Amino acid sequence: MIAETICSAVAAAGLGIAAVTAYRKRFLAAARLAAYALVPLGLVMTGAVEWAAETAFSPVAWAGFGVLGTAWLLFMGTRSAERRSGGTRKERKAAAKAAQRDAVAPAASAPSLGAGVRPAAKPQKAAAPAEDFSDIEAILKKHGI
Repeated sequence: MIAETICSAVAAAGLGIAAVTAYRKRFLAAARLAAYALVPLGLVMTGAVEWAAETAFSPVAWAGFGVLGTAWLLFMGTRSAERRSGGTRKERKAAAKAAQRDAVAPAASAPSLGAGVRPAAKPQKAAAPAEDFSDIEAILKKHGI
């Protein structure tokens, strides 16, 4: 009850200061002061002040804050231990992808043909070096180089 009274008094004082500021023709500052002054009044009207007062004197609420603090300490402790192990998140993802790729042998997806022997591949003629660069030479000539 005292908190609600204090918040209402703060709101009234803030609105009074905003009125004086508006009288001095500083309307933007007066509007901003009025906005700040209405916040405590809105908190009282929504019941947030009463909830905060009940929470501040509740042992169960403080035990809940203790549990949250313990959870945060555990989380930060595991993060620091993870960093000391030398593995970053990117390194672990890369290792997992590599392990997944190597899980199946590369030739495992090739169909088995039995006891047959593959014919030896015929070596293809290597293209002449002049043929490889003919398109590049044409582009250079086109641009006058």
